[in-house]
Amino acid sequence: MPKPRRRKFTSVERTLEISGLGRHGEGMAEHESGRHFVPYCLPGETVRATITGKTSQLEEVMVASPDRIEAICPSFGTCGGCAVQHLKQDHYRAWKRSVVETALRNKQIEVPVEELLDAHGEGRRRVTLHAKFIKGGAICGLMKSNSHDLLDLETCPILVPELTNVTTVAQALSAPFASAANQVDIQVTAADNGLDCDVRGAGKMTYDAQVALASVADEFDIARISIAADTALERRRPVIRMGLADVVPAPGGFLQATREGEDTLSRLALDHIAGAKTVADLYCGVGPFALRAAENATVTAYDSNEAAITSLTNAIRFTKGLKPLTPRKQNLSSDAVYHTDLNVYDAVILDPPRAGALHQVRELVDSKVERVVSISCDPASFARDAEILVTGGYTLEKVVPVDQFKYSSHVEIVGCFSR
Repeated sequence: MPKPRRRKFTSVERTLEISGLGRHGEGMAEHESGRHFVPYCLPGETVRATITGKTSQLEEVMVASPDRIEAICPSFGTCGGCAVQHLKQDHYRAWKRSVVETALRNKQIEVPVEELLDAHGEGRRRVTLHAKFIKGGAICGLMKSNSHDLLDLETCPILVPELTNVTTVAQALSAPFASAANQVDIQVTAADNGLDCDVRGAGKMTYDAQVALASVADEFDIARISIAADTALERRRPVIRMGLADVVPAPGGFLQATREGEDTLSRLALDHIAGAKTVADLYCGVGPFALRAAENATVTAYDSNEAAITSLTNAIRFTKGLKPLTPRKQNLSSDAVYHTDLNVYDAVILDPPRAGALHQVRELVDSKVERVVSISCDPASFARDAEILVTGGYTLEKVVPVDQFKYSSHVEIVGCFSR
């Protein structure tokens, strides 16, 4: 069966008046031809843009907003990693806060949203770079804005200092796979004692590649190299401090974007459940909340990821000063903890993936749990889950937006519920 032809759109150049800032940080313009979203524009600006179907490209800022500032990165506007570096900080903070307010308002939830907390700290401790092999070498960097083309990136100012030379490291890690793949992705994490690197799309590991990776690890003092989350070389175990524990994260596994972000989210969560003697940490990952909560409470930690549960189990084994902390492997999206099982807990911490915790919050509504902390990276799914909890008898006492993905459209949310 032949593939359907892609519809071809005619490109049209228009002069637009930008009236607002969209959910993803684009300038929003109402025009007789429809509503258009143009990246890298600000409210109050007059711009010239090329419109192709639903895609808009900024050509020129004809009248600039007084709130426009110089971006901190020379690649801003070309690199697709950041959306809003060109807006004054007070307006930037108000915009991110408004994204959360709008999501809650759409669900008829009236609650004051606190000021945005800056949790960027020293920068992001993890980045995924893409390496594409070409004749004579490789291009290594991030994707260009609205493109599958790569931006050959020397450095990135929003990363922690330990990742200053990350492009050079990624190029060296990709080189052994040039003959076996067209391109690879390299995820690099700054652990507390060195770099933790995961190469994806490399195909089958060969002896020559193994020898080459060992040389790269020595040159850049890399702690661990994994291939598609399977450890290929470990000079020492990468460690990340979480409360009293030293955690060896699962290769390529989930971590909060910044150290400051993890600390901030944990502090907000633990403040709300202070005094709880029994706690369930749902979608616990490697245990950033569970390990800290276990300093004062008995904790059961649930997650579907076996590697994460193994990391948490090992951390518990070697950490002194914790109350009983029990990890359990369970897929909460399809097999939520039943409400009668939740009744033994004084408090619950939820940190689900972007899709939210629909089935789990329904069980919470039917439970006797008095305090709930919901942590989310998606305002829409957070608001949907909050609506279920509020309708089911919980009071949403506090909502705090947290900015650990600075200059992007992402915002972390902490919601504190009680009844």
